[in-house]
Formats: sequence, structure tokens, C-alpha cells
Amino acid sequence: MKSQNRTKRIVFSIGSKGGTGKSTFVLALADWLLSQNTQCVLLDLDIENKVKGSLKHFYPQAPKIDVHTPSGLDAFIDYLDGDCSVLLADMGASQGQVAFGWFDAMYESVAGLGISFTAIGLVTDDPASVDGLLSWAAALQHRVEYLVVENSISAFCNFVYWRESEQASRFREIFNPSVIPMRFRVPELEAGCRNHGVTLGQVASRQTSVSELQKTSLVLRAQSYRNELFNSIEEVRQVILP
Repeated sequence: MKSQNRTKRIVFSIGSKGGTGKSTFVLALADWLLSQNTQCVLLDLDIENKVKGSLKHFYPQAPKIDVHTPSGLDAFIDYLDGDCSVLLADMGASQGQVAFGWFDAMYESVAGLGISFTAIGLVTDDPASVDGLLSWAAALQHRVEYLVVENSISAFCNFVYWRESEQASRFREIFNPSVIPMRFRVPELEAGCRNHGVTLGQVASRQTSVSELQKTSLVLRAQSYRNELFNSIEEVRQVILP
């Protein structure tokens, strides 16, 4: 399978713990893909996150799909029909078993169509975020490429468990993931974007009518965060694009 030319890619978030920033990074990645004029489809698979923070809250065009059905993840394939080259899916924290079963049943056939996969895991200072990533990797194995985002959810994060534990070191040795940082954001900006369904790009380009997000200080911070993330994503574009 590895020798086949890859023409399309499915990129999806993984992890069994909520609150790690998966949706935050998926939003940034969606912003980057759209800035590249990539033919992409966004899917919101996190049915537990019904309103604020949901991918659909920020991108209304993203269908919200319940994958807890016999054919739920077949949406991966159906939405890749046509000219779309990248499908970006924000998955919920409780969807591991559904995803594992789908990969066991469907991976060989889907890979035979020239479709590749990238799994995005967010790690924080909380060891549980790393354990969630490792549990998904144990099931998915080499059927996907891995992108790990070191998310600084506070001003002082050192990622000790992710960087120094034997389990995480073994994961890096076996799967050779791409690793990028995501810097801590001031709560005023993060909460304002989440509450109003405004993306970082919209704040950075002053494309929002929300008064609290029009402050020059927040616009400048949004521009800085966005530029940093875009530069980091550029460095790993080989696991994002086909």
C-alpha cells in the first residue's frame, strides 16, 4: 500500500481526554487549509460538543455527524468524492472504539483508493493527554501518520511526561511523529472566540463585529498566534496535504 500514489488525505483529531485543545488546533488547521485554497471538507464528529467550541459553531458549513452508527465513519469516504483532496474531521474524546473498528474493517480498501490518513494528537502537561494519544496509536499503529501538537494550556508548561516518560519515548521511536508547538493564548481572546464562534483568522483580519474582539491588543495577539501556527503547520505540510 505504501508504494501507491496518494491522491487524497483524511486528517482527524484523536485522544481519549477532553479539554486538550483538539478543536482549537483543528480550527487553526482549517484556517490554514482554506488560506492555501485547498479543496477541503470539514466534518464535525464531536456530537458531545453541541454548541460553543464545536467546529460547526465556527464553520457552519461543516456537517455534524453522529458516528455511533454502523456506517458512521463511512462519511470519511463519501465526503471525499469529487474534487476534495483533504477531509478534516474533529472527533470527540469518546469515539475511539468506533474509529478502531472502522479502521479494522475498512482501512485496506480505503488505502487502496489512494487515500492516506493523519491522526492529530494534542498533548498537555496532563499525563492523561499523553496516555490518550498512546492508546489510539496502539490501535491505529502504522495505518496513519501522526502529528503531535504540544499545547501550552497555561503560561508555564514543560510537558515532562510527554518528553521524558518511557512510554512516550517508545511511541516517538516507533512512529516518528511530526511534532509542533501551540502557544498559550490569553484567556480573553480564547474565551471571546469560543463564546462568539469567531476564528483566530477573523480576529486577526478584523473580520468580526464582536466589539470585545476588536481591541487592538487582541487583534495583534491573534495575528501573532496565527502566524506562529501557520509557520509550524507549513513545516509539517507533508502530513497534512496528499
